[in-house]
Amino acid sequence: MKVELSALTTSPQVKQVNNAASERIHWFWFASPQTFYPLAGRMVPWFVWLAVLLCIAGTYVGFFIAPTDAQQGDAYRIIFLHVPAAWMSMFLYVVMAFWAGVGLVFNTRLSSMLATAIAPTGAIFTFLALWTGSLWGKPTWGTWWVWDARLTSELILLFLYFGFMALQAAIDDPRRADRAGAILALVGVINVPIIYFSVVWWNTLHQGASISMKSAPTMAMTMLLGMLLMALAFWMYSLATILSRVRSIILEREWHTQWCKEEIRRAS
Repeated sequence: MKVELSALTTSPQVKQVNNAASERIHWFWFASPQTFYPLAGRMVPWFVWLAVLLCIAGTYVGFFIAPTDAQQGDAYRIIFLHVPAAWMSMFLYVVMAFWAGVGLVFNTRLSSMLATAIAPTGAIFTFLALWTGSLWGKPTWGTWWVWDARLTSELILLFLYFGFMALQAAIDDPRRADRAGAILALVGVINVPIIYFSVVWWNTLHQGASISMKSAPTMAMTMLLGMLLMALAFWMYSLATILSRVRSIILEREWHTQWCKEEIRRAS
């Protein structure tokens, strides 16, 4: 009987199951604020340097190598900031709503902390998209602002970010604040497809997408390269700021634990 049990535990199928279980435990290990905190600290410098290098490369390609547009002249170069910022504003809101929903359903502390950390960065990119859009709209449309479908829905997105942060700040209990913010984030996520498809569903001043998954880009490859480099730079910047902010949130919420007290003592 002992021989049979020994052969069973050393069989390839059992080893495969054990390895899979070990990998799952390894990934779930970082779901704890205590284990995620040092991991985030190690990743932040890498993302900072990647953001700096990609931003330099994207700025050089977009403002010095990309050709001048035949219709808009050099005024079009604002798109190298405007378009990646708009992409990140929508993408970060979806990610924020996802982590807020995970925290709401599974009651995981780190998921809610991540959602809280994402909101300010998403709001910054939304404001940047609106601001650069106004700078682009003045020479292109002759006005700083119009109540265009895409502009209006992007402005609503900014209010959703502000509402998420204000709602969480208004509730003293972090767990209740996380639940309330998660509900708002999940309801507001319907605005993201409205922003994206607004130029298709309604007759708007805003031009259609220059990059589509269904067709080849309608811009020069150097323009596309500069835009993608800036998008990657904004992505790396987002990761760096979100990880830095979530570390602060962890310390704020876990200050009563022994490991957190030791970390604060070590940092000071």
